[in-house]
Amino acid sequence: MIVRNLNDIRKTDRNVRSDGWASARMLLKDDGMGFSFHITTMFAGTELRMHYQNHLEAVFVLKGTGTIEDLGTGEIHRLEPGVMYALNDHDRHIVRPETDILTACTFNPPVTGKEVHDETGAYPADADLVAAD
Repeated sequence: MIVRNLNDIRKTDRNVRSDGWASARMLLKDDGMGFSFHITTMFAGTELRMHYQNHLEAVFVLKGTGTIEDLGTGEIHRLEPGVMYALNDHDRHIVRPETDILTACTFNPPVTGKEVHDETGAYPADADLVAAD
């Protein structure tokens, strides 16, 4: 059994910050669950352009408001508490938080904990391999 406290994770290197977001990585690849689980905050007033080419992601909004734009279709969806979105087709998208948005996210395959977005908006396929280069 794995039991972790969010406040404890936020004090470790499992709490990753980058431009416009912070992600507390509660479960990672080395936990052996087959997915990773994150509590992520996307900061108000940012525009987060992402394209997870190597991962599928599901996101559940816990707190805050904003929009997500599907760049493939041009559709814009409202984000607010209770809304889930799944990037089931490696969807290119932009999240525009109006307020800080607190989310619970899962990634498949799981991330290692070292990932930040590259110039395309993706995480590398396996950050352990990148770190070893």
